[in-house]
Amino acid sequence: MNVQSFSFFFAILALGCWLGTLAIIVGALVRRFGNPDAFADLREQVGGVALPLAWAIALVTTVGSLYYSKVQGYVPCELCWYQRICLYPWSVILGIAAWRRDAAIKVYAIPVLCVSVLISAYHSWIQWFPPPSGTSFCTAAVPCTLKYVNEFRFVTLPFMALSAAVFMIALLFVSQPSDVEFDIAEEVEVSA
Repeated sequence: MNVQSFSFFFAILALGCWLGTLAIIVGALVRRFGNPDAFADLREQVGGVALPLAWAIALVTTVGSLYYSKVQGYVPCELCWYQRICLYPWSVILGIAAWRRDAAIKVYAIPVLCVSVLISAYHSWIQWFPPPSGTSFCTAAVPCTLKYVNEFRFVTLPFMALSAAVFMIALLFVSQPSDVEFDIAEEVEVSA
């Protein structure tokens, strides 16, 4: 597969993230201001898979980012690095939380993902509407306004990061704690 195919695939995933986020918001609004019992079964099903899905999004985001920088040779700008700092750890941490069925991870993940949203939104903004004098983050060697990817004339790499972070936040809000108790000490005793 060539870079155009990967970019198209990741752009479709980014748009899918927005559709998923919109569906969660609409469902929450209907339950809040309409029928509180609406979508109860669907809410429970989505809540049960929210953590593994958020982990998968974090993993795909990390792999996609590494593909662009390590395989394609796209040099990340300073804002890209900040976005990576906010997103990369969740490909491991959410995996552990999904395995443990620990929905309490949202307390730690959502604030960091909100920082990622702010950085990605700002980065997307300056790519769509480049300031004439540049920004304090941009350098001549790696400008923040450079669009390595521009699918559908608006889906750029920062927009993809924004999409992933927003959907992961939405999923974490609806994630359900597990009824299964996990105790690492019991696991070690059982295997010993």
